[in-house]
Amino acid sequence: MANWIKGAIKHPGAFTKKAKAAGLTPAQYQAKVLKNPSKYPASTRKQAQLRKTLVKMHK
Repeated sequence: MANWIKGAIKHPGAFTKKAKAAGLTPAQYQAKVLKNPSKYPASTRKQAQLRKTLVKMHK
């Protein structure tokens, strides 16, 4: 099960770095990106969606 997760995470910490650069927590940045996806590049949208999936799985 964990093998797909390793393959999905290409640059560990990249989404958190983007969030901190925007002055937000990763959760806040995820919500912002998913609310207005057209304002962000595809890679950021995919990272936000992956974070949402991983957080959901963690619970």
